[in-house]
Amino acid sequence: MKKNVGTTDRILRILLAAVIAGLFFTNVITGTPGIVLMVLAGIFLVTGFISFCPLYAIFGISTCPVKKH
Repeated sequence: MKKNVGTTDRILRILLAAVIAGLFFTNVITGTPGIVLMVLAGIFLVTGFISFCPLYAIFGISTCPVKKH
């Protein structure tokens, strides 16, 4: 897997996952929307830590800086 998630994108994904988890565990978001958002937060967390997003790969998007050779 070639990395396609840049540093800023990684930080935003992890922070968003933390915010969603905080809202879920304080019962601000509950029920089905809460579960769906927690699944989304889990995906954000995993893709943030491994620096790879499958959707980015499908659409040819990369937020990593271009390396000069």
